[in-house]
Amino acid sequence: MVPRELIDSAQIPGGDVMTLYARGADFMIVVDRNELMSTRMNGSEEALGTLACARIAKVAAPRVLIGGYGMGFTLRAVLGQVGPKAEVTVAELVPEILAWARGPMAAVTDGCLDDPRTRVFEGDVAAAIAAGASEGAGGYDAILLDVDNGPDGLVRAENNRLYAPRGLKITREALRPGGVLAVWSAGPDPRFVTRLKGAGFHVEEVVVKARQNGKGPRHVIWFATRG
Repeated sequence: MVPRELIDSAQIPGGDVMTLYARGADFMIVVDRNELMSTRMNGSEEALGTLACARIAKVAAPRVLIGGYGMGFTLRAVLGQVGPKAEVTVAELVPEILAWARGPMAAVTDGCLDDPRTRVFEGDVAAAIAAGASEGAGGYDAILLDVDNGPDGLVRAENNRLYAPRGLKITREALRPGGVLAVWSAGPDPRFVTRLKGAGFHVEEVVVKARQNGKGPRHVIWFATRG
């Protein structure tokens, strides 16, 4: 077996240490022995982007906010679905993630950060959501969240506020009427579905496979639509 090589590590603000490894041509990001993401399993991250965009397909010039760059699979999927007038903002809290994307993982990134439709917000996605909510009629047509392994603060305890009732209320206000909040999760969470509905969303739960070939673990994506 090809040994795993340590590439770099980064401190998550308010959280643990995040580590980038490589094994041959594959990369993986690990936090406290939990593999958060890997180039071997990107199917559900791509589905987060493509399925969310399908739900706003009639919008001519959509504004999309992606919480967490990760390895860029969701961003590339969104860019592949939206037209030339779209604006796609990626909020990334950990600067090293973006450095890795432009450095050792440049081949994986495939230029998506330099796409003219892409905007990079180096900071907490909660701040970007709050800014969208302050625009009055909502700033975004879609908000995609993949900042944890699900609706709990595994990576960073402060992320819990995104999934709490008040956080969901602010997110709803940041969406235009008919806009969609999409949340990736490693597994189901009925209590979170209840909170989404309590915040005034119409909720759809979709199960997707981790790998592009339809294999691997089953992940969950919630699509919560603002009426």
